[in-house]
Amino acid sequence: MIRFTPSRITELFDNFRHQRIAVVGDLMLDRYMWGAVQRISPEAPVPVVEVTSETVKLGGAANVAHNIVTLGAAALPVGVVGDDAYGMNLRGLFEAAGLRVHGIITDADRPTTMKTRIIANDQHVVRADVESKAELSAAAAARLLEVFHQILPEVDGVILEDYNKGVLMPRVIQEIVRLCRESDRFVAVDPKFRNFFNYRGVDLFKPNTKETEEALGAKIETDEDLFLLAGQLFERLNCRSILLTRGEKGMALFPGPNQPPVLVPTRAKKIHDVSGAGDTVIATLVVAKLAGASLYEAASLANYAAGIVCGEVGVVPIEYQRLREAVNDDCE
Repeated sequence: MIRFTPSRITELFDNFRHQRIAVVGDLMLDRYMWGAVQRISPEAPVPVVEVTSETVKLGGAANVAHNIVTLGAAALPVGVVGDDAYGMNLRGLFEAAGLRVHGIITDADRPTTMKTRIIANDQHVVRADVESKAELSAAAAARLLEVFHQILPEVDGVILEDYNKGVLMPRVIQEIVRLCRESDRFVAVDPKFRNFFNYRGVDLFKPNTKETEEALGAKIETDEDLFLLAGQLFERLNCRSILLTRGEKGMALFPGPNQPPVLVPTRAKKIHDVSGAGDTVIATLVVAKLAGASLYEAASLANYAAGIVCGEVGVVPIEYQRLREAVNDDCE
């Protein structure tokens, strides 16, 4: 486990504010309905949740962008919303968080993704999704790539945040990675199953254990299994580094195909909700890496951040001061 010195913490965290990062992917809204259960419905054997409050937050790629902003850096979200009230709501939340919205295009042929979670007595009861998983139309994909091409000179790095909702289709992925390589921009990806092996040549590939097992058709039961599958990912993706998140086991960082891996144990002391933890990890890691951290330092900071947000109920972005205090508490 890496231990930061006070001077190193100051150096890295002060550099956060200079970073500008594009986040391309599936923008979502996360709605939470909070209440309590006191009876079973007479219509069916299901609980009746008496809703007492409701909140709407940024989710998916929008949550990654939000995490970047709450860390003190600048985020430029690029994605698609529907021509609907949810899309207007998402734009409003972006503007309230200080995020620019000119990278968001509207597609009247698809809805804005909305995930509604009902929480009763601090327990997640059910989730209802409004979404389209269809790939973008050719016209929408062309508009998205045009917007990305326009903003690329403004940013230091790019995060591709894939939730299998159709925005990051193969054509879009390949063009964005090509542009990043040509312009020497750091590009990291948080993949999902559908496009798993389309992210060739990225700087950082960040799957979780389940995604890796599904993609490679194998189980990770030992560290040896983990190392073997990471080697297969390097061969098939030609990526420069891999960070594999492992839930309660923490993370495994593979800095390069011929470099020894580093196992990073979890820092979560109490887990209430893992929703959005992966978003926080990739946002923190990329902000820290672009601020001058080594990959190991960046992964360690991301691990601190994940431990903090897992202690909250619902999707909560990491806050700059809270992360800095947590790292400071453990410094030499």
